[in-house]
Amino acid sequence: MPLSEARKRCPDLVVVEGEDLSPFRDVSKRLYALIRSYSWNKKVERLGLDEVFLDVTDVVDHNVGLLNPNSLAQSFFHLSRDDPEKGFAFDATAIAGCVCRSRLAGEEAPRGPLATRLLLASHLARHLRLLIEEQGYTSVCGISTNKLLSKMVGTQNKPRNQTTLLGLCRNDVLAFVDAHPLRKIPGIGSRTTRLLEAHVLRKEVDTDVRGMECSVTAGEVRTSPGMSAHALERILGAPGTERGIGEKVWAWFHGVDRAEVKAATDVPTQISIEDTYQGLDTMAEVTQELRKLAASLLRRMHVDLVDDEGNDGDTALEDRKKWLAHPRTLRLTTRPRTAAGDGRPYNFNRVSRSQPLPNFVFGFSAPKEDIVDKLVSEHLVPMFRRLNPERGGWHTGLLNICVANMARTGTSDPAGRGRDISVMFRTQDDVLRDFRVHDDDAVEHGDAGGGVGVQNGVGDTPGEPARLQQEDQDESTDGGWEEEDESGLEESVTCAQCGHRILGFAAGAHQRYHLLGD
Repeated sequence: MPLSEARKRCPDLVVVEGEDLSPFRDVSKRLYALIRSYSWNKKVERLGLDEVFLDVTDVVDHNVGLLNPNSLAQSFFHLSRDDPEKGFAFDATAIAGCVCRSRLAGEEAPRGPLATRLLLASHLARHLRLLIEEQGYTSVCGISTNKLLSKMVGTQNKPRNQTTLLGLCRNDVLAFVDAHPLRKIPGIGSRTTRLLEAHVLRKEVDTDVRGMECSVTAGEVRTSPGMSAHALERILGAPGTERGIGEKVWAWFHGVDRAEVKAATDVPTQISIEDTYQGLDTMAEVTQELRKLAASLLRRMHVDLVDDEGNDGDTALEDRKKWLAHPRTLRLTTRPRTAAGDGRPYNFNRVSRSQPLPNFVFGFSAPKEDIVDKLVSEHLVPMFRRLNPERGGWHTGLLNICVANMARTGTSDPAGRGRDISVMFRTQDDVLRDFRVHDDDAVEHGDAGGGVGVQNGVGDTPGEPARLQQEDQDESTDGGWEEEDESGLEESVTCAQCGHRILGFAAGAHQRYHLLGD
């Protein structure tokens, strides 16, 4: 809950700031690897530090066919397709753990294919939870037919249990979802909650966007007069709102979630370190906090992205370390401090800036302290100054440092980026050579090939090679322009005609743009 709300409920609360989350992340990574090792289809999706979605469809399918209806109490759950002895014994006459059933479902023993599948999934969940307890940690689990319902039912019996949603028909699911306050529906935030509250209650409601309290249930919204997916789109729609939000929320109110569990990945898509403050007003304070965050970020990069190959810390084995992936983009995000009583949303005036991540970050020979100092002084502080022009105190309330745009080692394509349009621009001169009409003056300057030194092109002066320098990028590019050598750097030039900065690979295309305009 928000810290302000916690202080209201517990006035004597002792707040300790600057906590180190590294031990939590290390445990999260270890337990995630444990759970992933029991997945067949490798659909294991992490959600934050302490939640994991696991798609067990294939495991359950396999075990459904092996159940002996004449000896359910002495059943055996198979954890491998190939090894018939790998698994555990269980009682298939009852669901493991707690059961959430609506009044419509009654208390009779569950029957039918769906009930059997949920029963098997519950015993697999208990087995995994016992493995986690052997590591010294407790857990809760929700078992259902989609991510939305499993997350919701998993909160029923905290902190050390599991619950299966016995939703065998549409009305069972509706009854379960309807009873939840809006704020308890995953994906429905404070803004959506306040808009729907105002619509149902026909009056203005508390605009505290940080509050977790809600007086309206999902059922009250779903059954309110005239409510539909179209009506939700009209109520929730606003500039910048996700397209189709009405249909999505309407589906959630009916317990429908079409989102699949994402496939597991060896490396994270990004690594982000963030902290909030009561207000940083001087550059010395900002620099100090940036140094702390950068040190934590570098430590996380080494934990998540470096393969030590058995390195136990001996400096003689430093050369055995290797990067599993190279983040290409460094992003800094800031926002001013906001208080609950000032009427501003939590992310008011949140701004970001991205640029290529410098290569020295990936070195193993230099001390980490030196790498952090160089990253802060040469990159993060200048980025902060560009985001926050000099004035008499910034009152910064949040700093976030993130590395993203991962490129796996040994591959030319970072995960999830797809095809790189820059390759097309870089090869365009070869493709267009036979179709180019050359200007005599340009030939005299020794650049008939359409490069950056052509008169009326992108050079600073006609016939003179353009001056090159590294140019940082704003948030919208997300570091998407890189060299093919995966260095993460790209040179840019200034167009003499329009003054725009153009990355080198696109210089020829930009030149032709001006020529065609004439």
